[in-house]
Amino acid sequence: MKLTPTLAKGQLLRRYKRFLADVKLEAGEIITIHCPNTGSMKNCWGENTPCWYSDSGNPKRKYRHTLEITTTPEGALAGVNTGRANALVEEAIRDGVVTELQGYDHLKREVKYGEENSRIDFRLSRDDGAACYVEVKNVTLAEGPRGLFPDAVSARGTKHLRELQKLAENGVRAVLFYCVQHSQIETVEAAAEIDPAYAAALEQAIAAGVEVLAYRAVMGAEEIRLTEPVPFVG
Repeated sequence: MKLTPTLAKGQLLRRYKRFLADVKLEAGEIITIHCPNTGSMKNCWGENTPCWYSDSGNPKRKYRHTLEITTTPEGALAGVNTGRANALVEEAIRDGVVTELQGYDHLKREVKYGEENSRIDFRLSRDDGAACYVEVKNVTLAEGPRGLFPDAVSARGTKHLRELQKLAENGVRAVLFYCVQHSQIETVEAAAEIDPAYAAALEQAIAAGVEVLAYRAVMGAEEIRLTEPVPFVG
């Protein structure tokens, strides 16, 4: 995904009220920007560390700038704009990077499905009627090389697992896709200590036939893209 305009660099001073962050620009000015991440962002940033942000160019927006990439206490990069995950995965599917999800004729986003009033991130389908449902999650929590999801209790994430499990039990291909936006992560697993209900639901979903994929993103001021698979530890 080419970034136009390219991301600007600043210094992240603090994140607060969940959706706000104060950033010191290279010229010395301090601005408040939007932080598009509903999670805890645990281990994703530290005070006075480098960050990169985008500019919507819209002066009518209350916060026209958006936090995109942070620096972890260990010096790794983390892509904290969860809104980019779906676009990254779609691009990787269309470009053939995600080999496991090739061979489909159509891709639709945000399709209603399931028994709990859900929307799947992607519904892939073939002209012969075969379909594949793909739910995307953004992974930014790392403990050493281990990537963990979620970074906070996620009732919504557990609900999505139940929906995927029901699809698999009915013979429909169902995929949980972890978009790894963290340069340090080498494997992905459920964060059982943070959300044991999610971890248990994931184990049940896998037993029912839900597939788990994880791919790593390369991040920079000019481009963010998925490049290669990351092992899932179940």
